Amino acid sequence: MPRLPAPPAELVSFLEGLPDPHILLDDRYRILAANGAYRRQFGASGGTEGGAEGSVVGRTCHAVSHHAIVPCDQAGESCPLAQARASGQRERVLHVHHTAQGEEYVQIELAPLVDEDGNTGFFVEKMVPLPVAAQPVPSAQGLIGRSPAFQKMLGLVARVAPSRAAVLLLGESGTGKELVAHAVHQGSLRARRALVPVDCSSLPEALFESELFGHEKGAFTGAAQARPGLVEAADGGTLFLDEVGDIPLPLQVKLLRLLETGTYRRVGSTELRHADLRVVSATHRNLQHMVAAGRFREDLYYRLSTFPIHLPPLRERQGDTALLARALLVRVAPPPRTLQLSGAALALLEAQPYPGNVRELRNLLERTALLCDGDTIGAEHVQQALACGLPPLAGAVEEGAGEPRSSAALAGSSRQRRLLDDQALQQALATHQGSRAALARQLGISERSLYRRLKALGV
Repeated sequence: MPRLPAPPAELVSFLEGLPDPHILLDDRYRILAANGAYRRQFGASGGTEGGAEGSVVGRTCHAVSHHAIVPCDQAGESCPLAQARASGQRERVLHVHHTAQGEEYVQIELAPLVDEDGNTGFFVEKMVPLPVAAQPVPSAQGLIGRSPAFQKMLGLVARVAPSRAAVLLLGESGTGKELVAHAVHQGSLRARRALVPVDCSSLPEALFESELFGHEKGAFTGAAQARPGLVEAADGGTLFLDEVGDIPLPLQVKLLRLLETGTYRRVGSTELRHADLRVVSATHRNLQHMVAAGRFREDLYYRLSTFPIHLPPLRERQGDTALLARALLVRVAPPPRTLQLSGAALALLEAQPYPGNVRELRNLLERTALLCDGDTIGAEHVQQALACGLPPLAGAVEEGAGEPRSSAALAGSSRQRRLLDDQALQQALATHQGSRAALARQLGISERSLYRRLKALGV
C-alpha cells in the first residue's frame, strides 16, 4: 500500500479542537487524520489495534463509514469527494453511516484544500448527524425510511432546517407532514423553543382570528378575559400551519401581514405586537390551482412557499413499507406483547397501494394485530384485516379536489391495484409449501378464483 502523505500538523491540531466529527482525506479516499469526535463515533468500526486513532487512520472513508470496499460513487450513491474533485468546491450530501448506535443518517460536508499553486492535495470532511430522530432502521419514533424518494426528501429537510426560510410541505394525507415539520424545527436554531401547531381545517372562521392572534377582554361575546393567541405562544419558535389551504380567504391577508412585517394585533386591540417566529405550513391541496381559482391569495402562496418540500406517498417509497411495518407494530402492539411478521404477511403488506399512506398502514397493522392470537402475523391475518375495510365507492372523490376522479384516473388506479395484487400472489406462491387449496384459504379467496388468477399469470 502506498505510503500515506504526512498531513500538516497545524491542520490536524485545528481539526482536533472542533466539536463535530472531522477527518482529513487524500484523493484516494484514505483517512490521514481524525479528530476525537470522529474517533468516538466511528473508531470502534475498525478494531482497537494501535488505539482508536490507529483504527481509522490509513483506512478509506467508505470502509469505515459504510463497511464498503468501493467508494460511494461506485456503489450507486453520491460521493462528496468525487463531486468536490470534479467541481473544486464544497459539496454536501446525505448518507447512511454505520455508528456505534447502529445505522444513522449523517449530513456530509466536504471541502477541498487548495495549495498556493492551485492544486488540491487534501479534503476535509465534516459529519453532522441529523437532529431529527430520523433513522433508516425501525425505531419507536421519528421518521423512518431508506428509499431514494425518502432520502431525497430528508436531504431537503437537512438543508433548509438551519435557515430562517418559510417551508411548505406538500403531500397526500397520511404522508407524515407533521413529523417532517417537527424535523425542520428540531434541526433549526429554534429547537429549544416551542413548535406550535395550528390545525387550520378545524377552526371555524369566526374563531380563527382570535385563536391565532388572541383577543382582549370584551372583544366579543364570551370574551370574559384577555387571552394570548397561538402566534404569541410560538414567539421565538416555529408556527406550524397544518392544512394551510383551509384558511378562510378574508383572514389570509392578516396572516400575510404577520409574515411580511412580523406584527399583529389581538382581536379588540389597537396595540401592535411583534412576533419572532418561523412558519412551516403543510397542505394536501394544490395551492397553485387554488390561486388560479381565486380561492387562495397569490402573495400569501409565494410568502409560504419559499422552500417547498414534496413528501412522497408510500407507494413511491420502494422498500420502506417493511421498515415502517416493523416500527409501527411496536406502537400498535406494545410490550409485553411481541409480534413478528411472516415473510408472506410482509409480502402482502408491501403489495398494497395504500391511498391513505402511512396512516392507512398503521390502521391495517392495528387491525391485523387484533386478529392475531399468536406471536407471528401470517398472510391470513393480513387478508382478514384487509377484508374488514370498506370497499371503495364508485366514482370516488379525490380528497380536497372537489371534483370526481376521471375515468382514466380510475382505470389507472384499477390497473395499479391489479398489478400489486398479482405481485402479492406471486410472492405468496413462492413462499407457500402446501397445496393450492391451502394457499387459497391463506389468501382468503376461493380455489376457483385462485386457479383463474394463476391461469391469467401463466403459472
